[in-house]
Amino acid sequence: MSESRLTSIPYEDWDFEALAEISPGMKPPEMSVVGFFAHHPELARSYLSWNHYVNSRRSSLSREIREIAILRVARVRNSGYEWAQHVKIARRAGISDETVAKIRSDEKVPGVAGLIVAAVDELAGSSAIGDETYAALAREFSEKQLIDLVFLIGTYSMLSMAFNTFGVELEGT
Repeated sequence: MSESRLTSIPYEDWDFEALAEISPGMKPPEMSVVGFFAHHPELARSYLSWNHYVNSRRSSLSREIREIAILRVARVRNSGYEWAQHVKIARRAGISDETVAKIRSDEKVPGVAGLIVAAVDELAGSSAIGDETYAALAREFSEKQLIDLVFLIGTYSMLSMAFNTFGVELEGT
């Protein structure tokens, strides 16, 4: 799908209170992803609060681990929007271009990053992390971190499905 399936809502008609979690203390940016959430203020209010948790320092996962997971979700869910946005964020988190390329190409990713990739792939394929991958992850991460990881992957899988279905476009395309 190449274009939005939703009607455009003029920026001045957005429910800025419902969208406040995107940019606390100021008006949200006029971006297509924010405009998507403007279509459903009640959902936006609740969802954006949740998404803020999984992407913040309150999450028990490092920024690098979160971005590896999000990039892999974008790859397996074929989310051009999430891929483009999170490649930039991943680079700022210190993830190398080589690792980004491996995540995109299905080439084996070494180390802990490879475990994250495997977890995403297994969750996407069977809705569960297999015993071998789980045992390896459990040697690296606490139970709290494992819970955060599964919820992060689920969150971005859901976002990818919504963005793909409704045709959320990248700015400038």
